[in-house]
Amino acid sequence: MMNINIKQLTQIAVRAAKAAGEEIMKVYQSADFGLEYKADVSPLTKADKAAHKVIMEELERTGIPVLSEEGRDIPYEERKSWEYFWMVDPLDGTKEFVKRNGEFTVNIALIHKGMPIIGVLYAPVLKWMYWGNSIEGAWKQEGENMPSKLELDKEAEVKTIVVSLSHQSQETKAFLEDYPDVDVINMGSSLKFMLLAENKAQIYPRFAPTMEWDTAAAHAILLSLGADVCRIPEKDSLVYNKENLLNPFFIARVR
Repeated sequence: MMNINIKQLTQIAVRAAKAAGEEIMKVYQSADFGLEYKADVSPLTKADKAAHKVIMEELERTGIPVLSEEGRDIPYEERKSWEYFWMVDPLDGTKEFVKRNGEFTVNIALIHKGMPIIGVLYAPVLKWMYWGNSIEGAWKQEGENMPSKLELDKEAEVKTIVVSLSHQSQETKAFLEDYPDVDVINMGSSLKFMLLAENKAQIYPRFAPTMEWDTAAAHAILLSLGADVCRIPEKDSLVYNKENLLNPFFIARVR
């Protein structure tokens, strides 16, 4: 049984995310992204690699194993016995990064027995840092301003639904037909979840592929607020460190 300090580990993850953001911005402001494509045709840039490197340097000091999108080839036989591990997406929203629209994030989560218990999400262009855990709740810091505590309005009616900027599907369109009078926001990366955390949207349905590292950090933040991310149609929470790291379709909602 590992003895962990949730508050201390959260601050380490915040520091790692901020350091990754600095590396990402160096590439973002340069002329050459070093764009290449992985076997699954998803884009990869110098920024993904640089962010991965600096996050690994920070998190390895904790002695807790790390599963990162850019270091994903750890066999299930090895990782299935992990009680705690870090799940990292060094640059979530590479397509948005390449478009230079600012809607991309660094995602770091601590997973305990399949559930995310710490989440840190950082948007480097916007300088928005979100974090949450079961002890301290959820927080947002803009730039160097004082952090502000996030509180969900669970009584809010569904006025706004957020959907993916890059992954529209027929199922998403069909889902939206059940809410004819709501506003719909299109947004990239895991920032969609944070619209729920800030009471700017009430539902985020996802009927397109995502990986565990795409959702874990935001899921932890929503859990710390009393919200959840549930698989469709079963309605139970997404779980992490599965043999296949692909998420099922899901819906995030504030209540």
